[in-house]
Amino acid sequence: MEDDRILERERYQMEQIRELESEELQVEEVDEESSDDETNYRSSGGASASGEFTYNTSLAALHSYLGDVEDTHNRLAFLDGGAVLNVPLFYLEGVVLFPEATLPLRVIQPNFIASIERALRQVDAPYTIGVIRVYKDPNNGRMKLATTGTTAEIRQYRHLEDGSVNVVTRGQQRFRLRRRWMDVEGSPCGEIQIVKEDLPLRTPREAVGRLTPLSIFRSNVHSQIPPINRSRADQYGFGNENDSDAMSEESFESELSPTERRLHQSALVSCDMLDESASSDDENIEQQFRIQPARSPFDSFRRSFSTGKNQEVDGVKLALGKRSMPTDNTWKKYSLNQFREAPRAFLPSWVYQMYDSYSLAQRAAGRWKQIVRAPSMDSYITKPDLLSFHIASKMPVSESTRQELLEIDGISYRLRREIELLESFDCVRCRSCETLIAKRSNMLVMSSEGPLGAYVNPHGYVHEIMTLFKANGLAVIGNPVKEYSWFPGYAWSIAECATCETQLGWLFTATKKKLKPRSFWGIRSSQVADDSR
Repeated sequence: MEDDRILERERYQMEQIRELESEELQVEEVDEESSDDETNYRSSGGASASGEFTYNTSLAALHSYLGDVEDTHNRLAFLDGGAVLNVPLFYLEGVVLFPEATLPLRVIQPNFIASIERALRQVDAPYTIGVIRVYKDPNNGRMKLATTGTTAEIRQYRHLEDGSVNVVTRGQQRFRLRRRWMDVEGSPCGEIQIVKEDLPLRTPREAVGRLTPLSIFRSNVHSQIPPINRSRADQYGFGNENDSDAMSEESFESELSPTERRLHQSALVSCDMLDESASSDDENIEQQFRIQPARSPFDSFRRSFSTGKNQEVDGVKLALGKRSMPTDNTWKKYSLNQFREAPRAFLPSWVYQMYDSYSLAQRAAGRWKQIVRAPSMDSYITKPDLLSFHIASKMPVSESTRQELLEIDGISYRLRREIELLESFDCVRCRSCETLIAKRSNMLVMSSEGPLGAYVNPHGYVHEIMTLFKANGLAVIGNPVKEYSWFPGYAWSIAECATCETQLGWLFTATKKKLKPRSFWGIRSSQVADDSR
């Protein structure tokens, strides 16, 4: 039943594509000034609540320009971290593939066609290729290969009459390239090792493994307590899985599998270690503070402020002048609940949150939603590992910056870097001449996969482009072309930098009068300057 619904939805989408392609080409001049559409895009990131945005963003994600493709079956499951295998390699300039990202290919060269054929029939890693970014060394201009890449699983393929192959792949796992060679057919091959990804943890184990609950402080024996091991954790209540508050949300743990829940709970130390009986003890202690305030060192300290005389508190002489001091009523406003919420670790809680995968995931998703505005990231909040790859694959920054993100080991470190980039990203500049092309607020989501995606042209070149509803300093070359458009219903024209005449991307213009937006820009990430500030 579910498959039938999917097929029906795909048939409906293909009918929409054919309907758009049958429309007569209607090209309008591009207005560089702000328009009504700009206000709609700015407020909704491409999905206008007022209905001005009429384009179906799921059409671009289908890559229908590749024609009908066949699905593959019996594909390889995920490999264990550290596994070593041999796979055909694809060297792509200007492209950085991440796990879970879609990569279309039009394979024309005979040696790479042989690589696809080998991947389709190999036994050890069926339908699997390795994708590596190739780039020019800025020092000597020579081509270099990155050492970190991503395996790609062939999901769909189609053999054409001229011998070429259209392929739709999806990123699977990161790998390190150990060595490479050319086989007898001239196909590039490589020995790769799958990267062992870390598990997202609430807090680092070594940071919270020796925390002491507040109830121990009440007995005045905390200085005699050794580091807490597993047996001591059970003794003081750390081992009770039901008491773990995880992200202080009951719904969070319900989303995890039993294995993930055990791993998650083993890394947690609750910030509120007191049970109901301990709470009643706190009330008694709080009453003692009110009845006998002179027993508190704060009382002596307060009298020192009021008298202005030099006083001793716990053997320490204080030289104080006259000044105002909070009254008894002010002190009574502070209950032990506030002391209970204070961090009882070696460092403040915000230090641990810097490496807390789930807290960082919430921050990154919030920042992404604030900047991009669509699509929603709610489904990724409880999956920090997938969230980090998703944002990295869709972030509209230069390819070198995205390669940097791919090479980062550790979920928390990758998320922290992404948050830093999202907070600093503001301008899109030409890589060659540093001319300002667009602002962050000019981004437009034209695909259900996000504001940046990979597309392949008829000559086999793969381009990662970011979509913008407005751009400055660009010159449009030639007449609009409908054939092989990446966005059904739009015709494309080449766009160059008006300053240095470097091809930066394309202008896409609607071929249907009722299609909104009327036009937008696609800018190649390989031609964007590294500095995102």
